[in-house]
Amino acid sequence: MIVRWLNKLEEAIFSALLVAMVLLVGVEVFYRFVLAEGISWAQEASLYLSGWFVLFGVSWGIKHGTHIGVDVLVKKLPRGGRRIVTLIALAVCLTYCGLLLVGSYQYLSLTRMIGIELQDIPIPKWQATLILPIGLGLLVLRFLELGWRVIKDEADGFGFSDEGEESLRLAEQDAAGETRDKEGRP
Repeated sequence: MIVRWLNKLEEAIFSALLVAMVLLVGVEVFYRFVLAEGISWAQEASLYLSGWFVLFGVSWGIKHGTHIGVDVLVKKLPRGGRRIVTLIALAVCLTYCGLLLVGSYQYLSLTRMIGIELQDIPIPKWQATLILPIGLGLLVLRFLELGWRVIKDEADGFGFSDEGEESLRLAEQDAAGETRDKEGRP
């Protein structure tokens, strides 16, 4: 129940960040090239929005298996071997996330204590960079979910996107004459 609610919240925020970035950059381009003026805070805001978008996107990519990975050797292992290698990789990923979580907490604590603000926007820097522990926390959650699925024998790997396989499939379709024109007709 909570995970399902968190998934929906994550996707809503992910979508809102993308829309906000596109709108902000579009308005800034209009102001700059049509009105010959700029929005003083737009560049900094779009930079932080893109940072938030990327860190939400990392956990979303793990959840949906859309990251590209090098798993040529792992795919050649039997299912049990793939599961063991995946659990080892997850342990390494969780350790790395743990180190980054500690570092991000220390960084946010320091910027909060010093009272640093953003350059162009009157917002404390620690609030703008709060995505660091949030994004890493979501990533830890996704790694734990994947680990649980591997332990329950529902998965045997990260489920990486395979661009090579997709390219071969498209090439085979093209060779077989199964390609479609711009209107979607064969």
